[in-house]
Amino acid sequence: MTPIEPLRIGWDIGGAHVKAACWRAGALHDVRQWACPLWQGLEHLDAVLAQAAAAWGPLDGAAHAVTMSGEMTDFFEHREDGVRRIAAHLQATLGARMLLYAGDAGWVPPALAAAHWRSIASANWRATAACAAGHLAGEAALLVDIGSTTSDLIALAAGRPRSLALDDAGRLASGELVYQGVVRTPLCAVARRLPFEGRSHRVMNEWFATSADVHRLLGQLRPEHDLYPAADNGSKDDAGTCRRLARMIGLDGRDAPLDAWRAAARAWRDAQLDELAEAAGEVIAATGLPAQAPLVSAGCGEFLVEALAQRLDRPVRRFAALVAPQATAALADAVQVSAPAVAVAALAKIAGSTHPT
Repeated sequence: MTPIEPLRIGWDIGGAHVKAACWRAGALHDVRQWACPLWQGLEHLDAVLAQAAAAWGPLDGAAHAVTMSGEMTDFFEHREDGVRRIAAHLQATLGARMLLYAGDAGWVPPALAAAHWRSIASANWRATAACAAGHLAGEAALLVDIGSTTSDLIALAAGRPRSLALDDAGRLASGELVYQGVVRTPLCAVARRLPFEGRSHRVMNEWFATSADVHRLLGQLRPEHDLYPAADNGSKDDAGTCRRLARMIGLDGRDAPLDAWRAAARAWRDAQLDELAEAAGEVIAATGLPAQAPLVSAGCGEFLVEALAQRLDRPVRRFAALVAPQATAALADAVQVSAPAVAVAALAKIAGSTHPT
């Protein structure tokens, strides 16, 4: 009799969200995302782990594959400190059958996290890229994962990522990391000027509104991905959203009709697309991706990937369709949002590395 594979969970520990993908009996069973303001303390990670245990049962008997980017938060002294402390904190709950993804360095047990911190830190994009590339049968593509806070643009070719840099500093320089997303990005970081009712307005350098307001008002951001309070802790209805957008250009929501604020939101969205298109062009040029290479979409901002593909005149393939083609529509949508968590568990399964040796 073939033994039944134990519970296997892939984790992506971010600075603002935790994502997890659960396999039972060798099949993808559930994928979830939780808000986790890690910059406020590790107790928020404990709360997420408790919710996962409530959903899936005891965690210390499962096999765990972990990737992270939460080490960057200012809760930690530096990234090495973050990697070490996150790894140790997780192991206290998840148990001995846990490994950390370290890209080309392989799989690392928590006890060696400090020694391999540079390879472990912010490697979640690499897990997604490696998993997607492995399902493309050698086809070239550009992975575009647009999340709540950041966007990753990674060339894929010959079955592997063709990354130009491995750390965040290098990826920011190369265009492979754009520090904009569809939820948490302050709008003052998106554009210096905004066209509004026939006039160009300078933008206030205040955290009055975020990208969530833009994409919510345009009907593209789903409520289950809009997990953080609004910038003013106010309502997320149309009136509250317009009020925040208006403040960015020194007005009040009542100063213009809803259609005018929707036009302003489209201008903000187009500014984000401009930034993404510029970065994509840099990556495509530097890596020599062919003109017909598709975009592989992932993230809660996949609707922006669709718009970017139209600008670049390229087709789109969903990450979920590559790695979980049998998934239901709801599960496939969850895979899109939590791609690194799904990827890291899939890579661990392929490598046969779901527990330390």
